[in-house]
Amino acid sequence: MSVEFTVEPAPRRVYGAFVDCNVTEAWVDGRLRIFTGKYGEDPVWGDARELKYADGPTAPDAFASAPEGFTEVVLPANASPGQPGLHGAVWFESVYAPEPDGRRLYALYHNENYPQTLPWEPATGLGYRDRDWPSGLTGDGSPQAVCRIGIMASVDGGRTWVDRGILLEDLQPRLVLSPVNRNHTFPGGVGDPSAVACGDHLYVFYGEYGYPGSYSPDTWDAATEAGGQCISVARIALADLDRPAGCARRWDGTAFAAPADGVGAPIEALQIPPRDGGGPVSAGDRSFHWGPSVSWNTALECWVMAMGRVDSEFWAGDSVWLSTNPHPDLGAGGNSQDWSPPRLLLRKPGHSLWYPSLQPLDDADDVAQRYGSTRLGARARLWVKDLGPSTHRYLSEHLVEFR
Repeated sequence: MSVEFTVEPAPRRVYGAFVDCNVTEAWVDGRLRIFTGKYGEDPVWGDARELKYADGPTAPDAFASAPEGFTEVVLPANASPGQPGLHGAVWFESVYAPEPDGRRLYALYHNENYPQTLPWEPATGLGYRDRDWPSGLTGDGSPQAVCRIGIMASVDGGRTWVDRGILLEDLQPRLVLSPVNRNHTFPGGVGDPSAVACGDHLYVFYGEYGYPGSYSPDTWDAATEAGGQCISVARIALADLDRPAGCARRWDGTAFAAPADGVGAPIEALQIPPRDGGGPVSAGDRSFHWGPSVSWNTALECWVMAMGRVDSEFWAGDSVWLSTNPHPDLGAGGNSQDWSPPRLLLRKPGHSLWYPSLQPLDDADDVAQRYGSTRLGARARLWVKDLGPSTHRYLSEHLVEFR
């Protein structure tokens, strides 16, 4: 299947609220509701209460909401270290609505923790040891965060949420620590999910940053680490979304059989080979794709994935890439792995481009079809977080047309 696309300039639009995640939305009571922002405890960047939503009769109306037009959502409080409950900060990165235009929603959240917020518990094997911890984004002495993925549920259209627990995580033995780790961002973990429903399952595409086994500085191998990283996929039965702990299964190379905290196999077609600069996440100077945003394209009748690319330390990368998958059924055989080699969608030298997403227009058909970030037509607007020399905003300057 040959998919062609063109990228054309469009009037610049800037989102009115803080964005540091995939942008996700759902149709609620005839309006497209967008959830963005950060909530929770963060000893490095500061605690936050910026997780909010805005809505409108069309996607452009919702994205054009003024800052005062956003509503803060009600989330559970952080639990004390060592106690059960929500720990660290969360970002909503994918929302699934079981019924069209319904008020019941599930949000997949990216969750970041440190040894201070999720300390090691020998009895359970959960949490992190504060030993050989690599330096983070604010320089020497600041810690890197470990990311994991959880689920929250709402029955009132996203105004209030209940935490259902952790869906996917990498445990302490898989973290790549000092002196090997030089990326200033993550010592491991899974994050930045994009989820789509297919059949009886929710398929979760995510970034994998951990070592594919037990890390030791004496036995660490760059090729082994890189071989287990990039964009991966897991799935969970829709019937298990209200009790997700231990229910998800990662793709293990032949089937969805690896446990939720086990070692899976990334999507090979999306890995960058060493000859093209690819390598382990911990290196800090090698390239890899991350931050998937997956949608079903009704015009192409295939899946489309937009993604970012890291090319140096501090998670810097100036490009957005696109891949397609021709199989409507992601659960049959190896269909979930059959993605085309990524093709360049956009490059802005001197900028870092994070969290790209394709979003619907205000065309009558886009509204009638209730298109959103996980279901689109032949034309879409490209949004991306632009960390340029003079701006750190979530914005759109291009339209994408598929054929």
